[in-house]
Amino acid sequence: MLPPRMADLERVHARLLEWYTSNARDLPWRRTRDPYAILVAEVMLQQTQVDRVIPKWHAWLARFPTLADLARATRADAIRAWQGLGYNLRAVRLHTIAQQALTDYGGRLPRDVEGLLQLKGIGRYTAGAVACFAYEQPVAMVDTNVRRVLSRVFGWDPRTVDRLAKSVVPVPSAYAWSQALMDLGATLCRPRRPLCLVCPLVADCGGPRPRALPANSEETAAEQFQGSRRFYRGRIVQLLRDVPLGEAVALADLVRHAGGRRDLVHELAADGLVRIDSAERVRLAD
Repeated sequence: MLPPRMADLERVHARLLEWYTSNARDLPWRRTRDPYAILVAEVMLQQTQVDRVIPKWHAWLARFPTLADLARATRADAIRAWQGLGYNLRAVRLHTIAQQALTDYGGRLPRDVEGLLQLKGIGRYTAGAVACFAYEQPVAMVDTNVRRVLSRVFGWDPRTVDRLAKSVVPVPSAYAWSQALMDLGATLCRPRRPLCLVCPLVADCGGPRPRALPANSEETAAEQFQGSRRFYRGRIVQLLRDVPLGEAVALADLVRHAGGRRDLVHELAADGLVRIDSAERVRLAD
């Protein structure tokens, strides 16, 4: 699949960037070029809604203002500060990144995608986001929203978007372009019931219109989460957060609160979130 013709691409650029000028979401991490603050935002935003992230982002940076501050903290400190965001392994990854950056890069994050990818826990999307949003590098990053918008507008197979996305980045406006794609996908070009009639790219869009979800889909998803593996992993971590510092919980007690899933406690230990001692007592990892 080839990129769009230059004239068509220039029109799409102009329309989307003009729309973004008036409709950009006012997000706090867009008011900084601090690569650490942007990294924290990007990791928090993985599988978590913006409204939940904003207060936690401010609280995290108040607790760990710099990469060095985070690197010097314990892993348990990071896990406790992550409370309320879910997917606790992300806190461990951030802590690991901070320690590696302090050891290998003097407490700074590399400026380019290749360097950022050398940090354990940073994938291609996050590396692109930090390179673009902190250092204003003309790189593409493809998340769920961006993939959906680009595949619809340009008629691309979603499986090819990661490969083709860089070909449509306007180099002088790479920062605004990537932010605009995300905002369009989050507000108008939604996965279901897209607001096509008010989309600035409606005249250029060649994508199919998706079917709507059943009315009770959100309730069904919530029911499926209850009792799931992720549900019990989160419950285990929360129980350990609630115990006083320095104390541990008997493994058997945790298992009772985790639907009998002893394997999940050991899984969390393997992931580096908890530690099980020889007396089978469990605490957050140091």
